[in-house]
Amino acid sequence: MRLIHYLVLLLTIAVLCATAWADNDDILGTWFNQDKDAKIEIFKCGNDYCGKIVWLKNPTYSADSKEGTPGTPKLDTKNPDAAKRKTPLLDLQIVQGLQFSGDNQWKNGKIYDPDSGKTYSSKATLASHDQLDLRGYVGMSMFGRTEKWTRAN
Repeated sequence: MRLIHYLVLLLTIAVLCATAWADNDDILGTWFNQDKDAKIEIFKCGNDYCGKIVWLKNPTYSADSKEGTPGTPKLDTKNPDAAKRKTPLLDLQIVQGLQFSGDNQWKNGKIYDPDSGKTYSSKATLASHDQLDLRGYVGMSMFGRTEKWTRAN
């Protein structure tokens, strides 16, 4: 019994050490959003990290759509800038300006929600190699929402 406790303790320490040593670029790659209806590619943009939509489960308007012409690519129709409302959602940059701050965290970013047309301050935490906790908020981070993104293979 004592050996089991010792092994569990060692395993816990190993996991904590592995996640504590995340590199700046560990966030890079393609991630499913929480609903798994979109994939977002996180990439370097200068010294920061950005993200764009690279896959949608339903990339075109359905036959019964009231938002757009059926069969055509979905557009950023809720954008507050009328000139951008005809921009396709595919390849739309929704994350910008995340900066690695150490300790598995990226801060000072912005995230755009095409479902509402709103942009929020954001930060991200790499909870594990395959889970990214992305928080969007207004003002202070306590006034926001966290989504759990999973790495897409």
